[in-house]
Amino acid sequence: MSAFAPAPKPENRLARYRALSPKAAVHVSPLQLGAMSVGDKWGQFGFGSTDKESSFKLLDAYFDAGGNFIDTANNYQDQTSEQFIGEWAEKRGIRHELVIATKYTSNYVNRDGKTTQQVLFTGNNYKSMAVSLENSLKNLRTSYVDILYLHWWDYDTSVEEVMNGLNTLVKQGKVLYLGVSDTPAWIVSKANQYARDHGMSEFIIYQGAWNVMSRDFEREIIPMARQERMALAPWNVIGGGRLRSDEEEERRRQTGENGRTNTGKGWERTESERKVSNALHKIAKEVGTPHLTAVAIAYVMQKTTHVFPIIGGRKIEHLHANIDALKIQLTKEHIQELESLVPFSLGFPYDFFVGPYLHYTKFSPSPDGLQGTDDGPYNALMKTAGYIEKQHGASPIVPDRD
Repeated sequence: MSAFAPAPKPENRLARYRALSPKAAVHVSPLQLGAMSVGDKWGQFGFGSTDKESSFKLLDAYFDAGGNFIDTANNYQDQTSEQFIGEWAEKRGIRHELVIATKYTSNYVNRDGKTTQQVLFTGNNYKSMAVSLENSLKNLRTSYVDILYLHWWDYDTSVEEVMNGLNTLVKQGKVLYLGVSDTPAWIVSKANQYARDHGMSEFIIYQGAWNVMSRDFEREIIPMARQERMALAPWNVIGGGRLRSDEEEERRRQTGENGRTNTGKGWERTESERKVSNALHKIAKEVGTPHLTAVAIAYVMQKTTHVFPIIGGRKIEHLHANIDALKIQLTKEHIQELESLVPFSLGFPYDFFVGPYLHYTKFSPSPDGLQGTDDGPYNALMKTAGYIEKQHGASPIVPDRD
């Protein structure tokens, strides 16, 4: 027996780890456990919530399957999300086996019943950043967080203040990596350039809403992330639970288990959501999974590189169903079938001269005669100069068939 025998290939694909991004080589599970429903304070607001015992069971199921990447925030479930995760990791003695991401910016003392003046506990500014992280470290029972996100852009704080503040926390050893969420692409690019110019830590991961029905993420966020060599952490990948089968919809109607009701749209699917759900269900049968949500997750993972979807939910069976996404190989035809159901245009200037195309994915639908590859076709003016063969960009990891 060799002293340096390689680790066996895990049967559960959640335990097949990947480098997070070209700028952050920490190795993480391909799916993140989203912890917005871990905690017991938001049920009254139409969000899911989970008591401590059930939260620990969900966290155990994720970890036992090989998962090591958990996403939370300072305000989730009025801080009980961080608190439950911290207590669980401490009791299991596994803190250093985990990559824990949390966020600052939102008002986490909103309903604590003791903070009278709350204005200093929100926003992107350094004061908010510092006190939020201090509180998160206490809640998580740790001396550092692996990833600290700026949760959303407040349009008050300067890029300079944000990056100087975040870099200070990194230098103090309280934060290992920086992330940014729900922020315009131009701000992220400006912030990273400022960091590079001044020898500071950059944002290495971007988190935002993306699914087959809502593809605005593809317009500027994904091209920006590729140029900045950032990972992507899409949330709302299964449409807030609204991508489901007709049978599941009827079951909920009969049992009264409606799911989230905080969207303002009611719990039943729209006609467009039904069409996409039916297409996902059809493709699920073709690729050999009973779970249409797994197809929705595979869709974003196979569109571009370094995509680590956030999978939430409260039930262990849903967790295992979502892990099925890691077995699925989608074809170009599958992608085009799904995208044909919900019209989407990149708009100007991305579709100028060449018509609509996706300029970052190997599944890019290009009109006949356009030269180019997964990084986009050349436009008509460029092609007047000669026949140019474009270099291929990086491609996403596609599951093997073992």
